[in-house]
Amino acid sequence: MIDLAVYSARPDNSEGRVHPEPQEPSKSGRNPFQRDRDRVLHCAAFRRLEYKTQVFLNHEGDDFRTRLTHSLEVAQIGRAIARRLHLNEDLVEAIALAHDLGHTPFGHAGQDALNQCMHHFNGFEHNLQSLWVVDELEERYPTFNGLNLSYETREGILKHISRKNIDLHRPWLGGLAQRFDDHLQPSLEAQLANIADEVAYSNHDIDDGIRSGLLEMDALNETELWNSRRTFVLEMYPYLEGRRLRHEVIRHMIHVLIDDLVNHSQSLIAQHTPKSIDDVRHLPALISFSDNMKKQVVELKSFLFKNLYRHPRVLSVTQEAAAQIEFLFAYFISHPTEIPGHFRTVDQNCPERRTAHYIAGMTDRFARSEFLRLHAKTTP
Repeated sequence: MIDLAVYSARPDNSEGRVHPEPQEPSKSGRNPFQRDRDRVLHCAAFRRLEYKTQVFLNHEGDDFRTRLTHSLEVAQIGRAIARRLHLNEDLVEAIALAHDLGHTPFGHAGQDALNQCMHHFNGFEHNLQSLWVVDELEERYPTFNGLNLSYETREGILKHISRKNIDLHRPWLGGLAQRFDDHLQPSLEAQLANIADEVAYSNHDIDDGIRSGLLEMDALNETELWNSRRTFVLEMYPYLEGRRLRHEVIRHMIHVLIDDLVNHSQSLIAQHTPKSIDDVRHLPALISFSDNMKKQVVELKSFLFKNLYRHPRVLSVTQEAAAQIEFLFAYFISHPTEIPGHFRTVDQNCPERRTAHYIAGMTDRFARSEFLRLHAKTTP
């Protein structure tokens, strides 16, 4: 472990867990953030990420990324940045591995469909759903629901939340709600994990998009970030092409993004001179790209939205997936006894939320098989 900066999250100064637990011996045991990471790695929701869509549905190819491989890549990028900034790598890793636990099957199409189904019941927010998973829905321990993670990890998971859900769930959220009420920043580790997620999915969606044939490398030249790195790579390797060129350009894109993030964040930290994590919470966000890099990132995201995420082939598949989510929601609302028993103990006063919990936990292939089974059962 590197020497931690004074403003980092320190395991010996953690805000603790909702349900107090004895700490492991400091000399031989794991610190609280390492325990959080291990609990996430061993939980059922984490294993199910292997069969949840990132962009391309799980059955479309073995080489495309899933929520699981994406989470591992975010953790790797996050740890590398944390090391350079002298932040707590264990906390960054725990947040990164847990940040997508609440994602629905079928990627953003599934999330949007479930949000629409829950429109009159405070909606569906995947960050909040990830917190539901680690606070309530996992069943592993004898004396409490969920994984009982530390406050700092839970704070990093709950990146955003609507005002209505803060007010609705205030008794459950406790100090997490208070942070939003007081407009405080999360830890630098939480800020870092959030941007590591952005670095990972933008670059790796390019990789999967080109691999799928939906994106052409030449078309990406209209974006400054890709074009500058492609020019740089070809100056070193003039005859490089195909997949080797793709991988090398993406590798250099990640490298330049991380360098910019580290350098600009160090500048912001030096400007504001936080002396503790409490100082961090009362300052503006300190983990950030430079303004020039932000422009390039926004340009790249716009390109991907237009040319990949809204590609007709992707839309045709995701629209079908959304229809399946809507069918499953309507079916289980009408047949609540067909939801497994342990889900029926959650949110007894809101059958819609209980149904959303069940569907959100499904993998792509299970949701698809349930749709086919139940659609055949209900079709004359």
